[in-house]
Amino acid sequence: MNKLIGYIRKDTWSPYVAGTLLGLVGIGAVWASNSLLGASGAFENLAGLIGKALAPALFDNLYFNFIMPPGITYGVMMLVGLFFGGMIGAATSGTLKWGKKDAANSDEQWKRIFGPQTWKRWVLAFVGAIVLEYAAGIAGGCTSGLAISGGMLLAPSAFLFIAGMFASGIVTALIVYRRRF
Repeated sequence: MNKLIGYIRKDTWSPYVAGTLLGLVGIGAVWASNSLLGASGAFENLAGLIGKALAPALFDNLYFNFIMPPGITYGVMMLVGLFFGGMIGAATSGTLKWGKKDAANSDEQWKRIFGPQTWKRWVLAFVGAIVLEYAAGIAGGCTSGLAISGGMLLAPSAFLFIAGMFASGIVTALIVYRRRF
């Protein structure tokens, strides 16, 4: 038991162990809730919930009434679980830096490429998240929905998405870091 707890507390895991556990979580999600893993729709559910409260006429449309209804859905609950699960995982491995001085800007590579400004990191992360969510809406799902759940179903589109994701990630890294990594 101590060996298992010691492994759980490691800050990096074997990709084989992590992949196996992710597959089991995916199977468990389908078994327990009859839903696949996917997080991007949760943001739209929350946006619709807030939008209907603030501007009901603007959010009274086909998309928010039928396609992506507002509310606290399975995806929203999963998103909350992802946040707290990540926090628990970081806390148990000793890598949680919440509230520590310079925690948001402790990456040496970031400082070398972009400078030490914490605000710049937060702005770029926020803009990147907006672009990612918009792209997930266009693509019909996020990485977890398309790659993980689609891969579990052996959907050809999932493997095309994974190849595109890796290729665009490599190109983006080359542009952003200019071979300085």
